[in-house]
Amino acid sequence: MKDFTLHTPENAPGKSKVLLENIKKRAGFVPSLYAVMAESPELVEAYLKLHELFLHTSFNNDEKTVVWQAINVEHNCHYCVPAHTAIAHSMKVSDDIINALRDETPLQDSRLEVLRSFTLAVIRKRGEVTENDVETFLAAGFTRKNILEVILCAAQKTISNYTNHIADTPLDAPFSKYEWKKK
Repeated sequence: MKDFTLHTPENAPGKSKVLLENIKKRAGFVPSLYAVMAESPELVEAYLKLHELFLHTSFNNDEKTVVWQAINVEHNCHYCVPAHTAIAHSMKVSDDIINALRDETPLQDSRLEVLRSFTLAVIRKRGEVTENDVETFLAAGFTRKNILEVILCAAQKTISNYTNHIADTPLDAPFSKYEWKKK
């Protein structure tokens, strides 16, 4: 780790104490991502809020996982890919979907593959997607609302992925069995 403190509810600055206490109550532990982010209570709060908002989008669990993991894998996030693998399992997402996302192989469900492709277009083109990108996405049954929900997730995952790159966040034991490296 690049000199970032892994804060606990006991030593976290300011409002981060309460935020980490709540995370620990909910998750049973304080994931290292939040422990690092706690240096900035505003960052923890923003990330938690974006995560909560994305959970309430119109995407189902498979679709949420596709968007999260497409971004995590594209950003080569050593922490978020394993963490979201564990989350995907808890959300009852199939191993076929989980493994295809982690391995960057085509998804069997063509609609989910369109979602992954559109998400990657948003990330790779920094939002400057083409009309064809949008038309293909809409033709697969997605909506303009879904386009904006992908952007919401991009904001959420940029915060966590960049934090993990800069801080070299250590992988937590509960996620270690899902350790991942880009092929």
